[in-house]
Amino acid sequence: MRLLTTAFADGGAIPAEFAFGKPDATTHVALSANRNPDFAWSGAPPGTRSFALLCVDSDVPSRGDDVNREGRVVPASLPRVDFCHWVLIDLPPTLHAIARGEFCDGVTPRGKPGPAAKHGARQGINDYTGWFAGDKDMAGDYHGYDGPCPPWNDAIVHHYVFTLFALSAGRLAVDGRFGLAEVRRAMAGAVLAQASVTGRYSLNPAVRA
Repeated sequence: MRLLTTAFADGGAIPAEFAFGKPDATTHVALSANRNPDFAWSGAPPGTRSFALLCVDSDVPSRGDDVNREGRVVPASLPRVDFCHWVLIDLPPTLHAIARGEFCDGVTPRGKPGPAAKHGARQGINDYTGWFAGDKDMAGDYHGYDGPCPPWNDAIVHHYVFTLFALSAGRLAVDGRFGLAEVRRAMAGAVLAQASVTGRYSLNPAVRA
């Protein structure tokens, strides 16, 4: 199976158009266009009954002591953890592409509604839900896609892996409010094939994406 995007080269830099935050000379970071990238896929195996698309950044600091703090740097040596940017499931087997901005176009304070989505699909919550939990202006359930916004003082570039899964299940066995962990459990034993595209992004002017 093959997954393609025209938004960025595989392994290349992600343009700010597809990010939640973009560099700002005064404030370090400003809200960006936050559009979902376009994707097209082919070569799904026989028996595919649905597709799922996940986006995960595995370069997120495991501790927030230095994150976005003046005069500090998030060290490259710090252990890193996963941060989920998109959980999109139950895409029909007849679908082979999604357009730029089709599922997300702009930052939505307190998060986009869900889980119902276009094409009869469903979207889970991403990890901005937890990140903004203590922010009175931004707290809420962030369904669907929300793009990169790594710490502006991180010493490393972040890698965003978009993975499409061809599944033998027509509807994944998750209900109500669900996220990455629930979908990964539901997909166990149902993955027929998968394909990935990786993009790089940084808000640190001293780090080349």
